[in-house]
Amino acid sequence: MRYGFVIDQRKCIGCHACSVACKAENHVSLGVHRTWVKYVEKGRFPDSRRFFQVTRCNHCANPPCVAICPVKAMYQRKDGIVDFDQTRCIGCKGCLQACPYDAIYIDPVTHTAAKCTYCAHRVEVAIEPACVTVCPEHAIVAGDLDQPGSEIAQLVSREQFRVRKPEQNTLPHVFYLAADEATISPTAASYENAYMWADRNDRIAGGGAIRMPPNRAIPAPVRAAYDVEHERPWDWRVPAYAWTKSIGAAVLAVPAVAAALGWLQTSKALNLFLVLLALVFTGLTALLLVSDLSRRERFMFVLNRAQGKSWIARGAYILIAYSVLCVLYGLAVLIGISSLSSVLLWLTVAGGGLAAIYTAWLFGQCEGRDLWQTPLLPLHMLVQGWLASAAVLALLAPACADASQTLRVAGGALALGLAFHLLTMIAEFLMPPATDSAQYAARLLTRGPFRFAFWAGAIVLGVLIPAVLLAVGWGQAGLIGWAAASALVGMLVYEWCFVMAGQGVPNS
Repeated sequence: MRYGFVIDQRKCIGCHACSVACKAENHVSLGVHRTWVKYVEKGRFPDSRRFFQVTRCNHCANPPCVAICPVKAMYQRKDGIVDFDQTRCIGCKGCLQACPYDAIYIDPVTHTAAKCTYCAHRVEVAIEPACVTVCPEHAIVAGDLDQPGSEIAQLVSREQFRVRKPEQNTLPHVFYLAADEATISPTAASYENAYMWADRNDRIAGGGAIRMPPNRAIPAPVRAAYDVEHERPWDWRVPAYAWTKSIGAAVLAVPAVAAALGWLQTSKALNLFLVLLALVFTGLTALLLVSDLSRRERFMFVLNRAQGKSWIARGAYILIAYSVLCVLYGLAVLIGISSLSSVLLWLTVAGGGLAAIYTAWLFGQCEGRDLWQTPLLPLHMLVQGWLASAAVLALLAPACADASQTLRVAGGALALGLAFHLLTMIAEFLMPPATDSAQYAARLLTRGPFRFAFWAGAIVLGVLIPAVLLAVGWGQAGLIGWAAASALVGMLVYEWCFVMAGQGVPNS
């Protein structure tokens, strides 16, 4: 059994009966939508036409929102309906990032995720979803796709249909008949300040999608005449978390590698201070993660109700394991058991490496954000960890016993990190991305509203100025310290640009 919808855009008249029925049936709060109708006007008078598209959850066969949910609040039923349990939801907003269709929202009353449930409570008693029964044109057809005699199965088998974003491989179960590219492509239409009946809502929580000039692959003018806005789920706390995690997870890496190669003699005081830094910044990472939840009182659900496939849940366990290793290593150093501390050091460095890069796999589960799907992201996060470790060592070098040698090691590691950081940014954002959404996000980053922060902050402040300071002031503690501080600030700016531009792309 696989429930699905067919939306016949040849019949839809844009009456919004489905939207109103959905709100009434499911008590949907003001300002958010489970079903909405998008109006798009294409062409120039008199050769112009208005298209309507009913938009909602696609009840995918391969739902990314279920995979990313850390607490099993979003789940797939045996009949194919993707449902949610608001009593388990912690409000991490991961499912909003994973959905390629803007179908999920945070309810302003319950502060939990919500979306179309296919009116499961009606289907269970053999009543069609509210939007189907109210449609005056029979433009919405619902039913079991696996039942050959059903109307929906016959329509899908004999008609030409389209699905939204097939490249995401979510296998959506909402099929559009006679869908025009102007409506089905989220980036095709231009958006003005006003719709047919109202101004665009640009004051929603977190800000809405950022509208760039439309896709020129469609030759005729295309304008959105009516639509709804969707929030950008993650705010400054997520890029800050990525930054603090890079420092906390990798702070021991450069000193450990340099000591193993015989280039650096570390002291007991330095090792203990690095362990303290690792624990402080890992703790800040955890605080930022918890503060970003809309149901913070449920944060322990991530540990005691974990969904094993989610990298949000896996990441929580990784951070805990890394913190335990840091404590054990610190105790071994404090007591003076050199053989045990040597083993624990490398276990801690390895654990820190995993803590540094797991967010890349978390971003990979955010299938609604194509910019974050780059295969170079795990490597880039490892490079950022190395860069952060080198910068911290450079700042601490003047206080070390052998300051000049420590400064040379830190400067060399910093130069290496800057070079790889720049190369990965060039490969990720300045080369042609794979999908239209990724290209759109890259334009937001390099030529759109984030361009100043990206070029001046991430590139100039984060890479070029530190490189110049290292070249001019090699061996000078002051200049190398400024280079390290500049690199850390630039890395924070880069994290902000990467997170914000990725979720600035319209998905509906």
